[in-house]
Amino acid sequence: MTQMMSINMAALMYNVSRGFILRENGLLLRGHNPFLLDSRTYVRALRRRPVTVLYPDGTDKSDGKHTNEKMRQEVANNRTNRVNEGIKDRLGGLRYEKAPAGDKRLAHAASIGRSRAFRDKEGKVLLEGRRLICDALAAGASPHMLFFSAVERLQELPLDKLQQAKLIKVKYEDMKTWSDLVTPQGVIAIFSKPDASRLAFPKDTRLQSVPLFLICDRVRDAGNIGTILRCAAAAGCDRVLLTKGCVDAWEPKVLRAAMGAHFRLPVFSYLNWNDISKHLPLDITVHVADNRKHFTKDPVSDTIPTTPENASWSGYIESDSEEELDDGLALPCLKQQVYHERWAQRSTALVICGESHRLSLEALRFAEKTEGKILFVPMAAGVENLNSAMAASILLFEGRRQLLLDKGHRKSRSKLYS
Repeated sequence: MTQMMSINMAALMYNVSRGFILRENGLLLRGHNPFLLDSRTYVRALRRRPVTVLYPDGTDKSDGKHTNEKMRQEVANNRTNRVNEGIKDRLGGLRYEKAPAGDKRLAHAASIGRSRAFRDKEGKVLLEGRRLICDALAAGASPHMLFFSAVERLQELPLDKLQQAKLIKVKYEDMKTWSDLVTPQGVIAIFSKPDASRLAFPKDTRLQSVPLFLICDRVRDAGNIGTILRCAAAAGCDRVLLTKGCVDAWEPKVLRAAMGAHFRLPVFSYLNWNDISKHLPLDITVHVADNRKHFTKDPVSDTIPTTPENASWSGYIESDSEEELDDGLALPCLKQQVYHERWAQRSTALVICGESHRLSLEALRFAEKTEGKILFVPMAAGVENLNSAMAASILLFEGRRQLLLDKGHRKSRSKLYS
């Protein structure tokens, strides 16, 4: 039996050897193999596994499971690289990174949005949403870092203006955790705090502006400030000035209510009254709005009185300074006037105060110095006061109407006498 197996193996090795190709004197010869092979050695060699396989490109890969795993990894990496190259082409060559697990940069960004002290310290502001970020980029604001949840969200932005920003892809669940919105739009950006004097505002908006300036005096409600800024932009105001007592103009709630007004007209915040005068023309007239008093119709004559009822100075004067009011101090003397009578001519400024605060002494003195007036909106009986944003919108659009009317009147007169 053993002899028979040896004969069969020898025959097998003979047949296998005839399939070998040998190079001899530069010629390829197929046929009988002149070399004698030990069948036992050959069989033993067939049972061995190579430790390393060397490929023509010089790479080596371990056999078995490790080889298969490496090959699968390389295939996956190649596929990822091809996908990334395709995305890179779609993004105009921009590169981005994926936030690793435990990345705290998005939490840091959220702190900038929620803390005024942190914003001032970092010199940064947080903007969320495609429209607001696009408005900021169009005005020339400088982006520092941008988080997005999907490449499609990033493609909605002007990619040519994001060359200097660090782009980070995060999970949408993480964005929901740190976003100030119930339903995030999938894009959050950190900008260097914009300087209103250096922003490039839309030309069509600036061409339609009128010489009307708005001063917000201690308006501390974020929603009101945002709405006031939006009204000021819509009414074509030249600029908005916020005193130190106002809420920060870069709070997320203010930004949402303003709907991009920060990038449509100059907004200067955290000003004292000496700073405010530096942002106004020399020949300006400053009026103050009183939205706290009750104004009713006379039931007999059915007319609206021109002075507010119970209008005593001590009833609506407050002061931001340490100066004490006493009987010997001369109080500002201003005339009261209904808002629809003529008050806006040439350069005009309007002071709006928060409904929870009285008119400040500094605002009244500023108005008195420029021969301004106290403007009021008549209200039906039983209404305590107007919301500061509502009062601002009424007065700003009335001021715009009067300024445009005065401008048209001057043009018609110039044509008449030319």
